[in-house]
Amino acid sequence: MSTYADRLSALREQLKRDRLDGFVVPLTDEHMSEYVGAYAQRLGWLTGFQGSAGTAVVLPAEAAIFTDGRYTLQVREQVDGDHWQFVGVPETSVSDWLGRHAGQGARIGYDPWLHTSSWVKEAERALAAKGATLVAVDTNPVDAVWPDRPAPSDARLVVQPDALAGKSSAEKRADIVDWLGEQQADAVVLSALDSIAWTLNVRGADVDRTPVALAYAIANADGTVDLYVAPEKMSEEVAAHLGNAVRVHDRADFAPALAAYSGKRVAADPERAVAAIFDGLQRGGATVLALRDPVVLAKAIKNPAEAAGHRAASVRDGAALTRFLKWCEETLPKGTETELSAAAKLQELREATGLLKDLSFDTISATGPHGASPHYRVDEESNLKIEQGQLYLVDSGGQYADGTTDVTRVVPVGEPTPEMRDRFTRVLQGHIALATAVFPEGTNGGQLDSFARRPLWEAGLDFAHGTGHGVGSYLAVHEGPQRIAKPNYPGGGPAEPLRPGMIISNEPGYYKAGEYGIRIENLVLVERRDIAGAEQPMMGFETLTFAPIERRLIEPAMLTRAERAWLDAYHGRVLDVLGPELTAEERAWLLAKCAPIGG
Repeated sequence: MSTYADRLSALREQLKRDRLDGFVVPLTDEHMSEYVGAYAQRLGWLTGFQGSAGTAVVLPAEAAIFTDGRYTLQVREQVDGDHWQFVGVPETSVSDWLGRHAGQGARIGYDPWLHTSSWVKEAERALAAKGATLVAVDTNPVDAVWPDRPAPSDARLVVQPDALAGKSSAEKRADIVDWLGEQQADAVVLSALDSIAWTLNVRGADVDRTPVALAYAIANADGTVDLYVAPEKMSEEVAAHLGNAVRVHDRADFAPALAAYSGKRVAADPERAVAAIFDGLQRGGATVLALRDPVVLAKAIKNPAEAAGHRAASVRDGAALTRFLKWCEETLPKGTETELSAAAKLQELREATGLLKDLSFDTISATGPHGASPHYRVDEESNLKIEQGQLYLVDSGGQYADGTTDVTRVVPVGEPTPEMRDRFTRVLQGHIALATAVFPEGTNGGQLDSFARRPLWEAGLDFAHGTGHGVGSYLAVHEGPQRIAKPNYPGGGPAEPLRPGMIISNEPGYYKAGEYGIRIENLVLVERRDIAGAEQPMMGFETLTFAPIERRLIEPAMLTRAERAWLDAYHGRVLDVLGPELTAEERAWLLAKCAPIGG
């Protein structure tokens, strides 16, 4: 099937054979992962959409693709509007749309291994009003018409040393046993891939950009763990590391094993465990406790070894990025580079550290109008030459054994316009406001989000994405439960209190459709703050990311004295931290970029 129209037509024919009047295609896998292996890229194969979040619905006479504000422009560039309706979420949910568009008495199919139970109930309610039904399929119809669908990865597990993990797997499993006791539960299903990797101190290579392995685990109240993973992924070293308390089974045996918990109280995470897991436990006679995976919060609060590892990773990563920014300033004005070649150069510089395991996500290498798509991903078809008068935005990161990085900088090619300088300075002011925030214990990211937006709001401007996301420790670059975002941001309100040890991004932006994009991103660590006379525990942020912020885009007169002091102090730290990593020529360049801002 050479075209996306052919693929859509083939799926409709398959739905007829399956006696279905529609089908829902989410961009996820059996673990509710954000980034998925090639075998699970059903949405991309069907529609051409290359973003990291979205859903499609195919009906006999119409089809729709659902994306949030991050992908408003991108989805229209990558998906054929002649065949697909573009629907924005959360303004319109998939369930609501189905309730309005499904035919009377229609049978709408879904794969129970790709949706949560709450989504199933919501969709069932919406369809019931039309006399339509939601039908769980045994075989995904997209797979039936995808002739060259990649096989799941067979990469082996590797051990994450305790020195980097900061806590042994046995200690982590003991904490889960304590939690199960508190919940009066016999077991908990761990289906999120990063939860399994963190708990067992193992990593994998089954998902691009995220060092995890396709597996399931069930942690039991007696301290044992049943790990379900393809046998070819195991090695003697990993088996010895896991020890006798971890029983290893074939991944294919996981679904049947759920029936063995008859009469048991089993916890499963309603956000991270798919409907098929809840259904399997309930059919087997278990009492299912819908509780958040106990690893989620423990993993988010970095221990001292994880925090130290991230600081070390940030230094080498910042040095690589600084070399890249120097290269950009010297090379991009020549007009010889493209978005792809620039991204390749940055990866080359990260690889030169000798410690890069992978990128932490596909580099957002975006010039001019592409910068206005916050999650743009360049490919051979979209690749633009970087030209004079443009802003070049690069959002990138690396996976290192001691930490996961994520940083965004903007480079002007030629002389920036006054408007560009104004917008960049407002974004910088929002970034500084968040970086310097001091807040009481119990504060959540939703309460801080407006700090980063106020300078833009004052000019009638805003940005359509979250301001901050959690980051893992050599794990997922997007990690919950903490985040900084508006309460109505897709996925629910960011109500998780920020706690010392959490790593989170600080990345306000501004995007002018068809012209340019701006984002300034550093990672920060939540830390306690001692304040004389304070009447309650207070917290703030330690900035972890070090790389120069482009002074040619700053309008110094717009900055307050305190903002200039922060910027100068930050650049002073950049010099101190990165200077020893650079050559004399590179240090001289950095010294000029980090000179006091003045104004």
